[in-house]
Amino acid sequence: METIRKTLFAGQSLQIGLFHARPSSNACGETERQKSNAVALPVSGLFSKHDAPGRYVTGTPSHAVFFAANTPYRLSFPGAIGDRALILRYGDDLAVDQFNRHESDDRAVSHGLLSADAMILRNLLWTRLQRGGEDTFASEALGLDLLAMSLGSMRAGKMSARRAALERRRSAVERVKEAIAAAPGHKWSIARLAKLASLSPFHLCRVFREIVGTSIYDYVVQERLAHSLDAVLDGGDELTAIALDAGFASHSHFTSRFRRFFSVTPTAMRRAATAGHIAELRKILTARRQQLA
Repeated sequence: METIRKTLFAGQSLQIGLFHARPSSNACGETERQKSNAVALPVSGLFSKHDAPGRYVTGTPSHAVFFAANTPYRLSFPGAIGDRALILRYGDDLAVDQFNRHESDDRAVSHGLLSADAMILRNLLWTRLQRGGEDTFASEALGLDLLAMSLGSMRAGKMSARRAALERRRSAVERVKEAIAAAPGHKWSIARLAKLASLSPFHLCRVFREIVGTSIYDYVVQERLAHSLDAVLDGGDELTAIALDAGFASHSHFTSRFRRFFSVTPTAMRRAATAGHIAELRKILTARRQQLA
């Protein structure tokens, strides 16, 4: 493969260069490392950056691709088309400055989709620097603007990906909540709920607590208690039957969980709910709210 690397501008904290590859195949090249952080902005063609087995990103004229300093990678050129790219290399002083305040985030994000303004600025800088005679101040100012826009596109891409991932987690949790609400008394298992959510059991437990604010077990118990409340106040069925129908193992288990949640036993609530004891029930609930405040 024939490659051309040329420095077009060199400042104290920013270097701008060109990279031109004419590959003979689409096979991955040798392992490489950049001495400093770099952003590649393809002007034409395309390349793929491989930073781990089975993990890669593709750079096209629509993208900015990040190369972390001293991090191994390999390049391939799909279709052996080749690539021409503008390369922005920046030092540690910029890595901790406004372009990269969260350096670890930028290292985790390997590419971003460029805006129309960034594409125009990239090609303008590419053309002006290759002509030569460009004012140093103008080159540095335009280069820094382009770097800021490129890194910004990567952060925006990461935020978008996070939002999409959060929505997927929320959808998974909602499917679980719907299933539990439809049959709170069912003998649920984490494995079955995880299958409904299309998540691993461990991931579901972690995500459920993160989004709902409680464990799956406590949520199921709460749903069972909520669904049993009407039957308790109605007074028509035996409490043991209500407990078993709600999914509790026994009357005592039901009573224990009911009292822990409502601060009153099922029997006491049923008795207080009669017309002559509504005031007593209100006192119980008022006292519970004060305890929780």
